[in-house]
Amino acid sequence: MGWGWLKGAWIPAFAGMTSLCTALLLASAPAALAQKKIDPALGAAKAAACGACHGAAGTPALPGTPFLAGQQAEFLVVQMFFLREGLRDVPQMKGLFNGWTDRDLEQVGAYLENQSPPASLGKRDAQLHARGAAISKGMGCGSCHLQNYAGQRQVPRLSNQREDYLAASMKAFRDNKRPGADTQMNGIMYKVSDADIHALAHYLAHQ
Repeated sequence: MGWGWLKGAWIPAFAGMTSLCTALLLASAPAALAQKKIDPALGAAKAAACGACHGAAGTPALPGTPFLAGQQAEFLVVQMFFLREGLRDVPQMKGLFNGWTDRDLEQVGAYLENQSPPASLGKRDAQLHARGAAISKGMGCGSCHLQNYAGQRQVPRLSNQREDYLAASMKAFRDNKRPGADTQMNGIMYKVSDADIHALAHYLAHQ
């Protein structure tokens, strides 16, 4: 059973049941992927266009744009699915997945996951880094994203991600401006100050 079965039965429900349906989608994703043998090489051609904004070997991502190399494949598939179906609104990505099949999404996700993750950008501030480490420990970020922040399955990699993107994403979760995502993050980031987000983003970006 592939991702296509969701289109007829579940998509209309997202309008009023985003959290529930997101949870169901995420729960079903591993089983859907496990039943197919995905060849990462087949995703290379379509993934090439991603590098223009998200960066590629020797090319940094645009400001505010996340690295995709080394990201968890299942997380990428879910996000591309949301973008294709209009469940997540990112104006710069609008229409880019038109005509992409579920298989295309899976192959691109597998290809990107197999690419080498980026190195840290910029210079580490020791004091800010230490503060971010303490905040991360207190918030339990490693319990889902793992202690090395490499992520797992539908939980994204945070390690050495762009600092500006991490900060913007955490603020969007806090301010409830990140639809089509796990609402658990909204609760985790609730009332976290800009200063703490800045420290946490700096720490995660410099692993």
